[in-house]
Amino acid sequence: MSQHSENAEKYWKANLRLIIGSLCVWAFVSYGCGILFRPLLSGIAVGGTDLGFWFAQQGSILTFIVLIFFYAWRMNKLDKQFGLDEE
Repeated sequence: MSQHSENAEKYWKANLRLIIGSLCVWAFVSYGCGILFRPLLSGIAVGGTDLGFWFAQQGSILTFIVLIFFYAWRMNKLDKQFGLDEE
């Protein structure tokens, strides 16, 4: 296997780990905190409502926005690490 294809494989594996990790966080916050664990979070008040409802209405959206910026930042680091940056 050549050095180029070996680097491409490592880059792709790192990219997939980042995507899968981000999707797991998103699913946990959206489905876990907003739906599955809502009864457990109902006793915690946030902004006049319970925490489970807050995650379903606001928290999942805010988490998704944070994940977008995290993914872009981390991909820039991966690009630099593998010599694929745009500079």
